[in-house]
Amino acid sequence: MRKKIKVGIPRAFLYYRHNVLWKIFFEKLNCNIILSPETNKEIVDIGKKYSIDESCLSSKIYMGHVAYLVDKCDYILVPRICDYGKNNNVCVRFNALYDIVKNLFPMVNILNYNIEKTKLKGEFIGFIKMGLKINKNIFKVIYSYIIAKIKEKKHNSMLMNKQINILKNNKLKILIVAHPYNIYDKYIGEPIIKFLKSMNVEILYADLLDRKIAIDYSYELSNTLYWTYSKELVGAVNYYKDAVDGIIFLTSFPCGPDSLVNELLIRKLNNIPITNILIDESTAEAGLITRLESFVDIIKGKKEKND
Repeated sequence: MRKKIKVGIPRAFLYYRHNVLWKIFFEKLNCNIILSPETNKEIVDIGKKYSIDESCLSSKIYMGHVAYLVDKCDYILVPRICDYGKNNNVCVRFNALYDIVKNLFPMVNILNYNIEKTKLKGEFIGFIKMGLKINKNIFKVIYSYIIAKIKEKKHNSMLMNKQINILKNNKLKILIVAHPYNIYDKYIGEPIIKFLKSMNVEILYADLLDRKIAIDYSYELSNTLYWTYSKELVGAVNYYKDAVDGIIFLTSFPCGPDSLVNELLIRKLNNIPITNILIDESTAEAGLITRLESFVDIIKGKKEKND
């Protein structure tokens, strides 16, 4: 019996955007998926050793997850994302990630797909080329990709519909504006989510708005933004701003795009309570909770006054 190929997937960065697509695709190709554990201090400390000081916390975490997988699988998935078309670029970290991992961990076999729409390199072709490294049956590879995309679409629709239902109740609502790899990461975002839920706050996530709708709404606040993922968050803020009681911006220090985009939004939103939270490897949870508690109290006071 042929031994199954082990594909390692770092639980960081774009994992939180594409995990369903990746998992289903490799499962349909009869691979065993080795997923790194949820982020903890050990992974953060390891990631710091492989990163320059100027790297954002999210990038350091990613390197820690890659290091964890090095001797546990046959391949590690490291996509390269450059752009989604003209004026739809992403942070250079996603462009350089493949080369950084390749140089830091030369012993690793990397599975890679490349998205650079300005050079006619799209997701479909990228996945087919990547899949053929594992399975030479092109029909099986195409089938695996199609099924994975269908599952991903259903999963995303389910999350979006759930969020729509939250808008219908009268509870206190806070919009969290953060990249998925920050808000859903156990080390960065989980303490915030747990605390807000303990305060009986309904949470809306900026990344769960339909991406095409978000991009369209982003142009009302700025038509010169450079980064696609930032446009999606800006559009979500514009879409939800009148339906929530407060907004939390969550950023991993020192993210360049977020520092610019968050400042832009804070200056444009004058009629809603906002707090901007920066997380680095030394952020104390006690201080974070104190800030969140004060913010929630302010929102509750304002809501009671208006009611």
